[in-house]
Amino acid sequence: MKSTWPLIIAAAVIIVVLVFLSSTGKKAPFIPHDNIHSAITTPEVCVACHAPGKQAPLKANHPPKEQCLICHKVQKS
Repeated sequence: MKSTWPLIIAAAVIIVVLVFLSSTGKKAPFIPHDNIHSAITTPEVCVACHAPGKQAPLKANHPPKEQCLICHKVQKS
């Protein structure tokens, strides 16, 4: 019977490497804790200022723009 320890160790190493790589990426900035952003509850609210031609448009290379609250979290005071 072959030992399963090498397989278990290899799987553990792969998991550790994947977790490390996923945690070292660039983090999305927090949603500011101010009067302007106090009513942010849905991505549609963000578009009022962050759509093209608005007050603070997003860069062209910004990831999917309809998923704001997946990456950006509200900053706690």
